[in-house]
Amino acid sequence: MSGILYEEASFGTFLLVTVIMGGAGAWMTGRACALTWRPYPMLLFYLLVLSFGVRFIHFSLFEATLLSLHYWIVDAIFVLAVGSIAYRYTRTNQMVSQYYWLYAKSGPFAWRPL
Repeated sequence: MSGILYEEASFGTFLLVTVIMGGAGAWMTGRACALTWRPYPMLLFYLLVLSFGVRFIHFSLFEATLLSLHYWIVDAIFVLAVGSIAYRYTRTNQMVSQYYWLYAKSGPFAWRPL
């Protein structure tokens, strides 16, 4: 997998920067956008900016390539997936608690009308 998902010498670096730090940032970004009722396209913009930040951390701390389209896409896909999951999860909880007379939870990511 070294060369497909990450370019550093160890999987631990990829795990630390992309999965843990980038995932935590993406989760909090998705949650914040949902809590402030921002539209989904705005979340996508914020997450793309965050993916550039994740790539910069790889570059500045672990001497990875900064302008690598392949590895930026890997980081961006992961960040977009985690941020989208957090957004939908938070929005579902918001809808069923804010509008409890209209909606009921039908799963962790969906609601249904009563």
